[in-house]
Amino acid sequence: MRTDELDLAPHIVWLDSQTDFAGWRDAARQLALSGTRPEDISWQVTTGSAQRQNSLPAVPSEARLVVPREFIERAETAFCHSDPGRFAFLYRFVWRLRLEPKLLAIASDGDTRRLETMEKAVRRDIHKMRAFVRFRSIGEGTDERYVAWFEPDHFIVERNAAFFVKRFTGMRWTILTPHASADWDGERLAIGPGATKGDAPAQDDTEALWRTYFENIFNPARLKVKAMQKEMPKKYWRNLPEASLIPELIAGADKVAKDMIARMPTTPAPHHAKIQAKHWPRREPDKAPEDDDASSISELREAAEGCRRCPLWRNATQTVFGEGPDDAKVVFVGEQPGDQEDLAGKPFVGPAGKVFDAILDDAGVDRQKVYVTNAVKHFKFEPRGKRRIHSKPNAGEVRACRWWIDRELQLIKPDLVVALGATAAQSLLGNAVPVTKMRGEVMQREDGLRVFITIHPSFILRIREPADKEAERERFLQDMKRVKRLMAA
Repeated sequence: MRTDELDLAPHIVWLDSQTDFAGWRDAARQLALSGTRPEDISWQVTTGSAQRQNSLPAVPSEARLVVPREFIERAETAFCHSDPGRFAFLYRFVWRLRLEPKLLAIASDGDTRRLETMEKAVRRDIHKMRAFVRFRSIGEGTDERYVAWFEPDHFIVERNAAFFVKRFTGMRWTILTPHASADWDGERLAIGPGATKGDAPAQDDTEALWRTYFENIFNPARLKVKAMQKEMPKKYWRNLPEASLIPELIAGADKVAKDMIARMPTTPAPHHAKIQAKHWPRREPDKAPEDDDASSISELREAAEGCRRCPLWRNATQTVFGEGPDDAKVVFVGEQPGDQEDLAGKPFVGPAGKVFDAILDDAGVDRQKVYVTNAVKHFKFEPRGKRRIHSKPNAGEVRACRWWIDRELQLIKPDLVVALGATAAQSLLGNAVPVTKMRGEVMQREDGLRVFITIHPSFILRIREPADKEAERERFLQDMKRVKRLMAA
């Protein structure tokens, strides 16, 4: 917009930077309360060291503005988008929310779809930055620090910096991008101006380590070139030391995959048998578990170690009981332990558990304050080479193990139970539940306990298309945010 066009705008709002969400939010609130229409506002970003004062209209004393908290959270994400029209668009959304408070729930609305598209693009860019930043060392000894160059599509450096502080707290690092730079000196995080690629080191001694690591984790049997290029777009390759290996690895994938199949063993790994031998002596067939007198979760857990209510105990390493506070307000119930849970003796510690933990953290739910368990307490599997492949428990096994779930709920007395998937819902409610149809609903058991229905996090892991996987992750995140609200209700 030219200077003479700015002069024609009734209201010009200057923001301190491309990511000045606080400034935009305060101005938008005052403008909306004063009844200023979207078309009467010009949103601008100050450049250089110029300081500009906004002259905003007065707000009537009786004016009130109510905006859903969900919109503020989503708008803060969309604000990082590189679309120059995002300031005006988000204000228009605020303007519409005054008369259409349910606008966010109208999936067919053009503005709602645009907001979702912008959010997805920003989240994807944040994910790519976390995946493809490569630090290079400069200096030596006490002067050593690590510098990385990255080219994001959107203004995500400030929003993403806390992740790198948490991940690399113990080292000094700088991430340079064209938009902004993040610098961590071990104690203080500073956000500075953008840079050029020439400001970052070209290479260091770790380049060979990256190539070796990538070459060894590359799985030719699961290679899908289009999916790989969608997840790792070529625009990132020029800054990745391992990218030079990709063409050669793709070319030889078929031969390597056939060699892997030819070498595949047909018996389970020896460490499974060792762990099973450690636990099986405690399972004496002629001894029934003393479970009726348990007065606490710890006593119930001990009783469950000898559970033989169904045949699954014979091949499992051990009983995997629930974990969490005895007085938790919320109980999460999954299907059954997986391979890693069976070996560790703890629920939700495998790949699905890591997804679960990450999304709970994003939703603001403290994992340490909730109780997690499974509808079935033993791992049901089919041996396949060195691997033990998950096998879904049948209705009889779920029914046999429901006694333990009911006893856990009786002792914990939660306000809410979250059924993660169809098996958990069947165990909790006593009948089959169509999770896809009932997802997000709260049902009530005969004993009055509320049950929130959603998917199991393992479902997200099974989705192959990155975009679909990200969309499903976002849906599950929204489910967990609702769980958090129900916890406080």
